Amino acid sequence: MDGLLVRIKSRMFIHAHRKALHLLDGEYGSLVTGRSMDFEDLRSYVAGDEVRDIDWKATARHGSTLVRRYTALRRQTVHFVLDTGRNMAARAADGEAKSEVALTIVGVLGYLAVRHGDEVSLLSGDSERTIRLPARSSENHLERVLRAIDAAHGLDAPPSDIDRALGLVARTVRRRAIVVVITDDTVLGPEQTRLVRRLRAQHELVWVTVGDIDPLRYAGAAAVDDGWRIPEALRADRRLTAELTRSIDDEIRARQAMFDDLGVSHRRIGRVDDVVPSLLHLLKARSRA
Repeated sequence: MDGLLVRIKSRMFIHAHRKALHLLDGEYGSLVTGRSMDFEDLRSYVAGDEVRDIDWKATARHGSTLVRRYTALRRQTVHFVLDTGRNMAARAADGEAKSEVALTIVGVLGYLAVRHGDEVSLLSGDSERTIRLPARSSENHLERVLRAIDAAHGLDAPPSDIDRALGLVARTVRRRAIVVVITDDTVLGPEQTRLVRRLRAQHELVWVTVGDIDPLRYAGAAAVDDGWRIPEALRADRRLTAELTRSIDDEIRARQAMFDDLGVSHRRIGRVDDVVPSLLHLLKARSRA
């Protein structure tokens, strides 16, 4: 049986080959913000590189544009905080399993972290269970993380409770690190907002929301708790469907505005195919922040 990481890496390199290979190299492929002054080497300029990285003297000698690459200032620990409750067993925005989208997110960011020498750890769970794997820096360890996530998701899982996991991170992770939270498409209440503020002060916080399935687009969309579906009579009512669409859009914008105000990097991803481009855009935005 092929490893989960092998499957995810194949998605990354297919995308890189078709779009922009350099985004998986150098500073854009790292979760670390900033750089050191330790020069590593020169490489050819490609669209999207920072102008400040161009080595003008080497460019004049070589005859083509060259940019400087630097070694990372320090190694980081990346803590993945994942909701593995019942809600994450539902369908994502494009009809795929939310758990598959979440797994791909961890795989992509985890692989980039490990490739840069950073350590990755896992803290996942629901209202009753907690799964914790220590920080390690190897692809074998990342594969174990992915398998633990894959085994934890299911419709028979207890209800989601991301507050429990966030509180545990806030209390136990003392050293400043990168915390990547992956959770359901829900409204953040006062307690979650308080925890987000606390974690933002303690760590570099990245928040990824796995988008809900569109209940108007997919007639079979049902709530995971009780199987409720939007009745066909309501689905045919244009005024009600317009109000529902507007309500969902307003909720998404409000959540994004809150994260922007807090200075938290955030993306909402609803399809496996959107994971790589969305995360690369997020990393590029972080490097420019």
